[in-house]
Amino acid sequence: MKKLKSLLEQERIRLMLAKARPVLAKTWALARKYGAIAYKYGRIGAREAWIILQRLPIASLSFARALASPEYAEDLRALHADQFSTPGLGAARPSAARAEARATSGTTSGPDARPALVKTAELEKAPPDSALLLLSLLQKEGRFIDFMQEDVGSYSDQDVGAAARVVHEGCGKVLREHLHIAPVREETEGSQVRLEPGFNPAEVRPTGQVVGEPPFTGSLVHRGWRATKIQLPQVASSRDLHILAAAEVEL
Repeated sequence: MKKLKSLLEQERIRLMLAKARPVLAKTWALARKYGAIAYKYGRIGAREAWIILQRLPIASLSFARALASPEYAEDLRALHADQFSTPGLGAARPSAARAEARATSGTTSGPDARPALVKTAELEKAPPDSALLLLSLLQKEGRFIDFMQEDVGSYSDQDVGAAARVVHEGCGKVLREHLHIAPVREETEGSQVRLEPGFNPAEVRPTGQVVGEPPFTGSLVHRGWRATKIQLPQVASSRDLHILAAAEVEL
C-alpha cells in the first residue's frame, strides 16, 4: 500500500513538473532576453555617466576661469559663436577668432566691444526629385513605405521579422542596383585610428571625451558610409514624382 502511494506521489510530481517545464522554459527565455537588454543599456548609461563625471572638473574650472577672466570668457563666446565646438575643422583658434571679431567691430577690449559678425554658410535647398524617385524604388522593390507606415506594435516579433526580411531583401536590391556605397574608413571596426589636424568633420565625428586639439587617437566604432556613384533611372518629364506608389484597384 505504501509503495502504491509512493508511486502515485511520484507520478503526480512528474506530471506537475511536465506541466511546469514549458512555463519555466519560457520564463527563462524572457529573463535572458530582457536581462541582456537591461545589461546593454545599463552599460551605456554607466559609460555616459562616467564621461559626464570626467568632464565635470573641466567644466567647473572653465566656468570659474570665465568668471574671473573677461578674456577667457570672450574666447568661449567666440568658440561657440564661430562653431568651433567640433574639433578638427581646420579653422582658426578661439583667440584668433576673438582678434578677428575685434578687428571687424573696430574695438579692442572692454564692455563696449561689439560681437563679431558670424559668417554662416549659405544653405541650398536640396532638389526633391532624386529623393522621391529613390523612395518610390524602395517602395516598389521592398514595400519600404508600407512597412514604415504600418503600426507594428500589435504584431508579434515573428511577424515583424518575416516582414523585415522581405523589406531588407527588396531595399538591398535597390541600393545595389542604383547606388555604389563604400565605407568612409577602411580600417576594421574596433581598431585604433589616429585623427590628424585638419581632418574632415563631415567624414569623421569624434565622440566620447573630446578635449583639446587634434591629433586624436581612438577606437573606430563605425566605419561610416559614402555614396561613390548614383545611377538612378531616367523618367519622363510628365511623370509626377510625388506619386510614390499608385493606388491599386482590383477589378
